[in-house]
Amino acid sequence: MNKHNMQLLQELSIKNGPLCVGLDTDPSYIPQNVLNKYENPALAVLDYNKAIIERVVNDKSACCFKVQIAYYEAMGIEGLKVYAETLKMIRKTGLIAISDIKRGDIGATSEAYAKAHFSGDFETDIITVNPYMGFDTLVPFSSWSTPEKGGKGAFVLLCTSNPGMIDIEHQKLADGSILLEKVGNEIERIGEEYKQFYENQSCGVLGAVVGATQESDARYLRDKYKNTFFLIPGYGAQGGAARIAATLLDKAGGTVNSSRGILCSWKKDGELALKIENGTLTMDDIAASAAKASLFSKDDLLGAKKSL
Repeated sequence: MNKHNMQLLQELSIKNGPLCVGLDTDPSYIPQNVLNKYENPALAVLDYNKAIIERVVNDKSACCFKVQIAYYEAMGIEGLKVYAETLKMIRKTGLIAISDIKRGDIGATSEAYAKAHFSGDFETDIITVNPYMGFDTLVPFSSWSTPEKGGKGAFVLLCTSNPGMIDIEHQKLADGSILLEKVGNEIERIGEEYKQFYENQSCGVLGAVVGATQESDARYLRDKYKNTFFLIPGYGAQGGAARIAATLLDKAGGTVNSSRGILCSWKKDGELALKIENGTLTMDDIAASAAKASLFSKDDLLGAKKSL
């Protein structure tokens, strides 16, 4: 039976829990004494990513990893090499790799973006895309969702976790609806269209980015787009509560991203206080702390879901 990547992620979220570990790994998230042991910061980031991936896979604490390309672009060519290597490491584990690239442009350009991130050096399983240049910009990405092209997926920005989202996503249209509803309807329409390839799909080929910071939107959006799998940012460092995330995990489900809350957990780890003070932290120390934070986040989310 054919399954697209979004459905595979949905199944992994049920098996391993809904946590998505965000590898938005800025070198500043690594202690200076650890950075000093490397030829350049990019190599330290690669080792940190590798250590986290290995521990998370072993603990079964997450269903996927999200890699934000901006942090790697900021490190130049060496950073992009680390980005490519990180994606390869994730995909070898059997978990899903989400590339947070937020692309969206005219047809030919989007076709090039799709080729760049669904094949070649930067090949990934699912990407994030921005629909606000129009729905024709989604077609080059969704065309990679066929079985012949590997069932690739995309999370479309719907209701994001930043305060400024109200400037655009909540704008009222002439028919009385708001802009994000138009986007959500198109995501569901495309999901229905691709049923011809995936007769037994349990969610659409496209997912939606829905932040865990807007409690008033959570139940409404979950009930309205019941066949769409959600990528849920905002949990943890951005202030999103587990109970909001749990609401969004209903129906077709979703995966809840935590990045800084995991990557920087060593800074608040009481067991490491003396080593922080003495400047004697090791890569193993911070990776173990990240793994512990991942397990805590998984349990927190599952507990919140049970209490609904």
